[in-house]
Amino acid sequence: MPHQPPPPVVIDVATRAKTKAIIGGAVAGAVGLIAVVSSLTGGVTGGTGATIVGFVFGLVFLAIGLLPVLTWGKLSRPRKLIFDADGVRWDDPQGKPWAVPWRELSAVVISRTKQRRVKLADYIMRKVMVRLDLHPADPGFRSRHPEMEHLWEFHTVKNGYRLPLGDSPGYIPIIEGAMGRFCPAVYQGIRDEGFMVGLV
Repeated sequence: MPHQPPPPVVIDVATRAKTKAIIGGAVAGAVGLIAVVSSLTGGVTGGTGATIVGFVFGLVFLAIGLLPVLTWGKLSRPRKLIFDADGVRWDDPQGKPWAVPWRELSAVVISRTKQRRVKLADYIMRKVMVRLDLHPADPGFRSRHPEMEHLWEFHTVKNGYRLPLGDSPGYIPIIEGAMGRFCPAVYQGIRDEGFMVGLV
């Protein structure tokens, strides 16, 4: 029987983004609604000043709760990161798709933030942000792939492309497994870097 290449590894980025947006919006909206209703019905103690602060606080959280509704078109568009025997590609029919053969890459790196605590009113844990960094094998790569220009030296990456994948540390073992399966020669592991947010 002819040799069959292994099936592709697919990371459905859109599904996770939609789920997080719905949950976050629902929680923020509920907090905001409770604060506004409490302010209007005398449920806030501390006088007029506290009532006004509670009302404004509620409006802010209601606005945050509405963000997923207002940006649903962008959040819900299909986006997938795909690894296969030919290379790696970003499947984004309504956005900026691209595809890169393995032979055109000199290195693939997973960059992530270090998980740190920041002292504010209390300790708040910063989430781990994950990015996929792709480094070209030759200087002509940029001219051959103008569709990727928005990722060139994005954030702090040098001489390469950075695809932000959000606060999804669960993607790391999936990407590592895909690189080990399809192109271990160019995979250079995980690199810890500074904090950023974002998802294309």
